[in-house]
Amino acid sequence: MHEARMNNPALINAEAMKALYALKASTEKHLAARTLLLVELRASQINGCSVCVDMHARQLRKAGEKDERLFTLAAWRDAPYFTDDERAALALTEAVTKVNVSDEVWEEATRHYNEQQLAALVIAIANINVWNRLNIATRQVSGEWVGAV
Repeated sequence: MHEARMNNPALINAEAMKALYALKASTEKHLAARTLLLVELRASQINGCSVCVDMHARQLRKAGEKDERLFTLAAWRDAPYFTDDERAALALTEAVTKVNVSDEVWEEATRHYNEQQLAALVIAIANINVWNRLNIATRQVSGEWVGAV
């Protein structure tokens, strides 16, 4: 096991923490909570952020998410457990996280989300990518946040 290089920068910089929480809150008004958590978990899986994978999987389970969906999220394209809306959000999550958004992925997302929801979804994806990068760069340790939240 490794040690964190430092505390999470957002914990050190209260203004940044406030801004990141405000950014997340702005998306929660326009998208289903479970969709947002799936997006956060999927981006975190792609980025290899163990802190966020742990956190968002726990949050999904606490929200009543079924094990089948948690276990197959990384393979959502081949799993029968996700709605068309969720599939569009997950495809966009993968594309934005990998910085390769094709017209096809974008157009599919526009079939399931209006402009306000799409704006919220892109902001949510960007926000979780910020958290992933903060955690990865500073080597935050998975599970240490559990008692603090």
